[in-house]
Amino acid sequence: MTTQKKSSSFLKQAAILAVASILVRIMGFLYRIPMTNMIGDQGNAIYSAGYYIYTFLLILSSAGLPAAISKMVSERLALKQYRNAHMVFRVSLLVSGLLGFLCMVLMIVFAKQIAAISNSPESYYCILTLSPTLFIVAIMSVYRGYFQGMNTMVPTAISQIVEQAFNAFFSVYLAYVFLGIGVSAAGKKNIILGAAGGTAGTGIGALAGLLVILFSYSLIRPTIKKQIRKDKNFDVQESRREIAKVLLGTALPIIAGTAVFSITNLIDMNMVTRILETTGYTHEQAQELYGQLSGKYVTLTTLPVSISTAVATAAIPSIAASVKLRQKAVIRHKMNMTLRISMIISVPAAVGIGVLGDPIVKMLFPLSNKGGILLTVGSVSIIFLALCQTATGILQGIGQVKIPMIGAILGAIVKVILNAVLISKPSIHVIGAVLSTTGCYAMASIYNMIMLSKITRVPIDLLGSLGKPLVGSAAMGLGCFGIYQGLYLLYPSNTLATLVSILAGVGLYGVVMLFIKGIREEDLNMLPMGGKMASICKKLHLL
Repeated sequence: MTTQKKSSSFLKQAAILAVASILVRIMGFLYRIPMTNMIGDQGNAIYSAGYYIYTFLLILSSAGLPAAISKMVSERLALKQYRNAHMVFRVSLLVSGLLGFLCMVLMIVFAKQIAAISNSPESYYCILTLSPTLFIVAIMSVYRGYFQGMNTMVPTAISQIVEQAFNAFFSVYLAYVFLGIGVSAAGKKNIILGAAGGTAGTGIGALAGLLVILFSYSLIRPTIKKQIRKDKNFDVQESRREIAKVLLGTALPIIAGTAVFSITNLIDMNMVTRILETTGYTHEQAQELYGQLSGKYVTLTTLPVSISTAVATAAIPSIAASVKLRQKAVIRHKMNMTLRISMIISVPAAVGIGVLGDPIVKMLFPLSNKGGILLTVGSVSIIFLALCQTATGILQGIGQVKIPMIGAILGAIVKVILNAVLISKPSIHVIGAVLSTTGCYAMASIYNMIMLSKITRVPIDLLGSLGKPLVGSAAMGLGCFGIYQGLYLLYPSNTLATLVSILAGVGLYGVVMLFIKGIREEDLNMLPMGGKMASICKKLHLL
């Protein structure tokens, strides 16, 4: 296969996962909006406390395995070792299943103690309802990693969409049902049960996603068996013990690096509420501020980053195969392309969310509309997190899995220090957690990028990757601000002014980027209907 064809395949698979990620995030927004308006900021704090604990245990049990599995499978398939590739899958299924089951049991048995330690005893029911999801996702993650290793993102993409669709419906429905079970319509018991109803939808969605991925595997199983029968590489056959050793050796640094960032969420959950309570806030007031942080700031700023993460995830098996085949030119091209596309998406998102932070919160959460200042102050964290995630994906692809772990630890140290210093200041309070998050991601991303350039000896195109999106985003930000202010003066509707300014900003950014050559034809080809857009741009002499 030629370099051009390989690059095209990589682009298509990255596009599939990126589009699925966009749809998943949109559905995530759609259900978080009514749920937040129902349970409020305090309910968001309870929901987030349970969910962050679940996420941490999920990472320990299985979340680091898909990247390791996809890397190991793609390396063996590149050498046509089909039997070894399938053995990786079988061993991974056993390892992940056992870890997922163990974490599920621990989460159920120690639910009350975990909730108390996290300074959120109200999250007890959320922890219980989320615990079975650990085992379900542990199994599903192995299948997803196997498919990604075969450079096929379609089953993963479809299962993610189905999973989120079920999650969205049942989270809202069960939150609504449980909200009416408590003592009174506005009682705290209702809020606690409503948050638990929201987390229950997560498990139902995961089960639906697992069924989809199992069906997909059943379709390709005959082909896999046929490839294994034709495999004559008996001299390089690996044992289960060898594969398990390599799997854990590859996955553990990935898990550790990811877990550190998850720990920072737990640190925030604990430090924010405890420090605020020592400075005069009641427990309920502290929970409300934390709910604004976790339910609005985190939710909104991670939307664009999820797309960058999708690109990085798709890059792992592709770059790993190129490294195995020692294709230096292909590696260089994929690295810079991945970084450039990540910045094209993330930089304008950071500027747009920063400029329109308060209007966006008021538009999405009319019944719980506080917290816009957190977006305005912390929007720059989107750029650093996207850089960090993209560099992590590339480093994992080239086999340097320990570096992101070190970067994450350095970032976590910065976060804890800044939390302790900033949150206790009455004039800053919860905004300190936003500033510390930015510092955390800045430290991790800078370290990862420096080490990536040093190890690969590949010059990183920072001007093309970051410079031009900054120019386009600056023009877009000025346009969004002016359009919003002008429209709101003429017709004081926050929703109308916000939507029009966002749409106009997207168009303005695209035109400016095409004019300064910040978007290339191959970038457009990664988007849905990108070929048609590229054709139109060529006719208008913009490409």
